[in-house]
Amino acid sequence: MRGTFANVRIKNLMIPSKADGSRVEGGLTIHQPSGEQMSIYDAAMRYQADGVATVVFGGEEYGTGSSRDWAAKGTQLLGVKAVIARSFERIHRSNLVGMGVLPLQFKGDDSVASLGIAGDEIFDIMGLEREIRPQQDATLLIRKPDGSSRTVSLTLRIDTPIEVDYYRHGGILPFVLRQLLAA
Repeated sequence: MRGTFANVRIKNLMIPSKADGSRVEGGLTIHQPSGEQMSIYDAAMRYQADGVATVVFGGEEYGTGSSRDWAAKGTQLLGVKAVIARSFERIHRSNLVGMGVLPLQFKGDDSVASLGIAGDEIFDIMGLEREIRPQQDATLLIRKPDGSSRTVSLTLRIDTPIEVDYYRHGGILPFVLRQLLAA
């Protein structure tokens, strides 16, 4: 778990740039609302202890170069409920679903940068309360600290009916165990 998101090449955009304009690299983040800089692991443990669900935002081909199922498993163990990205590496997207983490994709030219997401917002994912269908639309409600809000349309990247079943059961392992117990 400590190694998840600890890659030295990760540039968390929540961390302010250095004086020379370059980005801080490695597994650091800013805990909200305290504003403390800490390891992603420590922040995740704090959010879990406080009962706060978390979301990860990513760019293009999110998950490329990850260590297969452990990257998705670590994400789930850190308490991440959803990953919202511009696009996903194919196998990593599938592994997220298999671990019960919701993959969502920005539409069109939307991105963290274009939407002005800073990391101090509160997010709600709507439109998935009832039946989930492969690649259906979902809505991201973004609430800013100043009280303003906006909604953005996303695409659910659960791509097949069997993935819907995996996700509804919390991942592949719970799905298979329930199938075995029912037999």
